[in-house]
Amino acid sequence: MAFLHKKDIQVGEKDVPNFPGTLCVSINDEIIHGIPSNRRVIRDGDVVSIDLVVYKNGFHGDAARTFIVGNSTPQKKKLVDITKQAFFEGIRYAVKGNRIGDISHAIGEFVEKNGFNVVREFQGHGIGEEMHEDPGIPNYGKAGRGIRLEPGMTLAIEPMVMIGKPDICVLDDGWTIVTEDESLAAHYENTILITEKEPEILTLS
Repeated sequence: MAFLHKKDIQVGEKDVPNFPGTLCVSINDEIIHGIPSNRRVIRDGDVVSIDLVVYKNGFHGDAARTFIVGNSTPQKKKLVDITKQAFFEGIRYAVKGNRIGDISHAIGEFVEKNGFNVVREFQGHGIGEEMHEDPGIPNYGKAGRGIRLEPGMTLAIEPMVMIGKPDICVLDDGWTIVTEDESLAAHYENTILITEKEPEILTLS
């Protein structure tokens, strides 16, 4: 399996190849942007992340979930649970008057307190008429930093968590991001709306 080291990853470059699928399916040590294929077989015990975007009435919605296929282990379950809970820890601070850094800090602190690491090269983002808009929303950082949150903002908040070291690589397909040490990873994401009161989750049924 050929790959490039994280120093070679150019996040946000315009010349990345077109994604050859309708959704991202990332398995085990694949963190994000896994390419689905009928040549890939999902097996018992695999950790599988599904990430998709819906475009409707001129606006985008972005969401991701991670599932354990069949039999699990306590470590895999903890990874998936902590990744999901990190999202909810973050949106506690997604309220009018707070700053982006408040969300980022809450996510990173919760993940690291539970013995895992977050991806630092990729982040959440604003979302609306375009899939990726400002501001960027890292999964780590200092509270009180970044732009102030205002009602009407729509944000895609997405903890990306790995069991092992926070080092990543991109496969030679130009898309799939994997853990360098081949440790397991998980991804959880929702699109939210900042309101006058509590945030509204737009992609949670």
